[in-house]
Amino acid sequence: MTPGGLRDLIAAPHPDIAPLPFAAERPGGIRVLRGVPYAEPAGARPLELDLWLPARAPGLPCPLVLFVHGGAWRRGRRDDMGMHTRAWQPGPFERLAAAGIAVACADYRLSGEATFPAPLDDLRAALDWLTLRSAEVGIDPGRVVVWGESAGGHLASLLALARGGPRVAGAVVWYGPADLTTARPPFDPADPATPEALLLGAAPAEVPELAFAASPLRQAHADAPPFLVVHGEADSMVPCSHGRDLAAALRAAGVPVELRTAPGADHGWHGAGEARVREIFEASLEFVRRSAFAGRR
Repeated sequence: MTPGGLRDLIAAPHPDIAPLPFAAERPGGIRVLRGVPYAEPAGARPLELDLWLPARAPGLPCPLVLFVHGGAWRRGRRDDMGMHTRAWQPGPFERLAAAGIAVACADYRLSGEATFPAPLDDLRAALDWLTLRSAEVGIDPGRVVVWGESAGGHLASLLALARGGPRVAGAVVWYGPADLTTARPPFDPADPATPEALLLGAAPAEVPELAFAASPLRQAHADAPPFLVVHGEADSMVPCSHGRDLAAALRAAGVPVELRTAPGADHGWHGAGEARVREIFEASLEFVRRSAFAGRR
């Protein structure tokens, strides 16, 4: 056998055909599959996702939320919806599954590993894998809503606005950056050390075409799915103008959009009371329900 043939033989199965891991059972018949490989980018670590699946309903595939974590594109964990939800029992993804909605929490390459558009390519690959294995896990690829917070909200926006490839039924964007082209303090597009610059591989002002392509509000178009944009009015890291301007750009393009702002809330809902955060979560869940069923094919 040739060395190349042996390498192929001993390598782990490709994610498209690899057996699914053991499902852990949760109350109410919810199943959780941790660390499911979905892609193997060349020269990079394998990318994984966690699946939260509702109780089995034979013959009735369920809608899906593809969740995208935050962390300034530089850090973060796929199973983290933000500091306010970390102590919830049950947690946010289990709550979605209890409502009959599957959740896929996906890895993506961080800016220390690869620059834009790599993380967006990874999320497209996650959608492709979920579509390929949809019958096996009992999800409906025609009813996918993407939901992201902070940097994940930025990527979720771009995924929903992407032309061609898998189409999503809606997007939930929590305090996501929408514009990488314009100075919005504390962001300076000429600074090569910002998280945005690290994402792009250069100061945004030095790569204006790439910054434009990576700015959701510059990508709004009439064929985009409905959006729910939620932003804290006191956000000191990603100013609320990002959310307001994204909503305005979507409306101008004819896209159904709901904008909610949270008075007194800083980034990550810091400063917002527990009741307000739960209200935002419930409103987001209701938007997912409406979008998923309206988008059924």
